[in-house]
Amino acid sequence: MDRAELADFLRTRREALRPEDVGLPRTGRRRTAGLRREEIAALSSMSSDYYSRIEQQRGPRPSEQMLAAIAHGLRLSLDERDHLFRLGGYATPLRVSRSDHINPGMLAIFQRMEDTPAQIMNHLGETLAQNRFSALLIGDQTRHTGMARALAYRWFTDPAERQLFPAEDHPGNGRTITAQLHGAHTRDPANPRVSAVVQALLESSEEFTEIWNEHPVIGPYCAPKRINHPQVGSMELHGQSLIDPDQSQILTVFTASPGSESHNKLQFLSVLGGHLV
Repeated sequence: MDRAELADFLRTRREALRPEDVGLPRTGRRRTAGLRREEIAALSSMSSDYYSRIEQQRGPRPSEQMLAAIAHGLRLSLDERDHLFRLGGYATPLRVSRSDHINPGMLAIFQRMEDTPAQIMNHLGETLAQNRFSALLIGDQTRHTGMARALAYRWFTDPAERQLFPAEDHPGNGRTITAQLHGAHTRDPANPRVSAVVQALLESSEEFTEIWNEHPVIGPYCAPKRINHPQVGSMELHGQSLIDPDQSQILTVFTASPGSESHNKLQFLSVLGGHLV
C-alpha cells in the first residue's frame, strides 16, 4: 500500500468534483476547491473521520469494501477505480458485471436534464438512474429488485409492463427487447446475470422462446414509441440515445416533434407532475 500516493490521488479527485456533479446544492462561497472531505465521506457511506485519516495518511489500511465505497462516492471511472485498488495494495476488481457503475461524464449530463424525460440503462436493460420526468412518463423503473430489474424479464413475465403501450405494438416491442437481450448475450456470453435472465425466460415464456430462436438482430436506430399515458392520452415519442461503449450503458432522452400534439401532451404532463400519484 502506498499511503502517500493513495492520499494524493483521493485529494486530487475530490478537488476536481463540484457539488452539482454529485447532486449537491451549491450554497455560498466554498473555502476549498471541489468537495469537502465530509461530503465525500457522506457520499461513500462512511464517517468523515475515517475518510479524513486516509487522506492524511493515517489510520489502518482501508479494506476493498471501503475502497469500492470511496470509488462510488468520488464517481470514479472504472480505470480510476482500478488505480485506486492498486494504490491500496489490492488486485483490481473483476469487470464481469459492469452494469451499476455509471460513467461520471454520462452521470453529469444526466443530472442536468430536468425538462425532458431521461434515464440510464445498462446492457441488461436495468434502469440505473431515472429523472422525475421519466418516472412521470413511464413509472418508476428503479424500484424493481432481483431479476425483475431487467426490462426483458418484466416484459415477458409481468402483464403490467405492457399496459402503457398499444396492444398492436406489443409484438414489435417484444421483438426489439429480445433483440437487445440477444445482443448483450452475444457480446458477453459468459456474463452470469445475462445468462440467468435468458435461461429464466426460456423456461417461462413461449413468446420469448419463439423470438429468441429466430436470433433477432437490431441496429442502433430507435423507432418512435407509442405510449398510452393514463393522464394525458396517446403520445408518439422518439428515444435519442447516448451510448457509453466502455460500460455498455445508454442514456436515453424521450422527445416529441416540436409543435406536435405529442409535444404538447408531454409538456402538459410536466405541469401535471406535482398532482399525479
